Amino acid sequence: MNLPYADLRAWLRHLLPGLAVVTVSAGAETLPVPPSDVDLVGQVRVVVARHEDTLLDIARRGGLGYTEIKMANRGVDPWMPGEGMQVVLPTQRILPDAPREGIVINLPEMRLYYYLPARGDFPQVVTYPISIGRFDWRTPLGVTRIAQKVPNPTWTPPESIRIEHAAKGDILPPVVPAGPDNPLGLFALRLGVPGYLIHGTNKPYGIGMRVTHGCLRLYPEDIATLFQQVAPGLRVNFVSQPYKIGQAFGVTYLEVHHPLKEEKGRKQGALAEIARLLAARGVAIANVDWVAVRRELSKPTGMPVAISQPDEVLMLDANAESAAMLAGTR
Repeated sequence: MNLPYADLRAWLRHLLPGLAVVTVSAGAETLPVPPSDVDLVGQVRVVVARHEDTLLDIARRGGLGYTEIKMANRGVDPWMPGEGMQVVLPTQRILPDAPREGIVINLPEMRLYYYLPARGDFPQVVTYPISIGRFDWRTPLGVTRIAQKVPNPTWTPPESIRIEHAAKGDILPPVVPAGPDNPLGLFALRLGVPGYLIHGTNKPYGIGMRVTHGCLRLYPEDIATLFQQVAPGLRVNFVSQPYKIGQAFGVTYLEVHHPLKEEKGRKQGALAEIARLLAARGVAIANVDWVAVRRELSKPTGMPVAISQPDEVLMLDANAESAAMLAGTR
């Protein structure tokens, strides 16, 4: 891979700061989209928990959902991580293997990527955690569009949902009025697939879980931002990619998420699927660290893990560039 000098310099500048422990987080990030032959965005961060924090609190401040912060912090009590506990924020990720346009939603990752219209030298992508449909209320795959923007939506629950709620003693009215108690939140994006929405929620701590009836939920602050950014007609692409392969600066990375429960057999065939993905990228199977692959499959972290050795010439150039940047000579 040969990147222009300016692109290499920009990406080294972007990746290097991710090594430090930070005490605050800015929520959802807007990141520069890399050149077409680079797939990584963002940086892994570490924050220090406060006495009153739960992992859900830290996740929301860091622009993350529940499942992904749990995967990155195995063994940490989600309700009482403890004051001073260093909590990993899995905020580096591989872009989904899909056209970098409009909205791309990777269901196993429970994450939405919105590629903003190009402005300036670098296009940008903003990414949000989401909740998706339960096993018995699946979120569909495929390409659709935003059909309508609906502020202050009302909710007309289908009869099947009213029956389900009634069985639990929760009697829903025929129409739930707009307002803070509405399960759709304050903003909704109606999709071209009838009955499906991207919307807010009045239960934000369910973000990052399979808890919906097929729609996508965002944190209230995230849907408010996304609602202002998008327009009807925008392409929305639903994909299912539990195993993402990415490349950057001569290194091949693997990012693993749990396959959707309804995609039976996919977990058992993970090694074969990863081998196919690598071959499609032109990565020699013999150069892959299969011990690292199997380790990540057995206990996924949801973060990019290097599974190949870097190209020595490129990395020598990159290391020289990074040293020069740190020394202030460039």
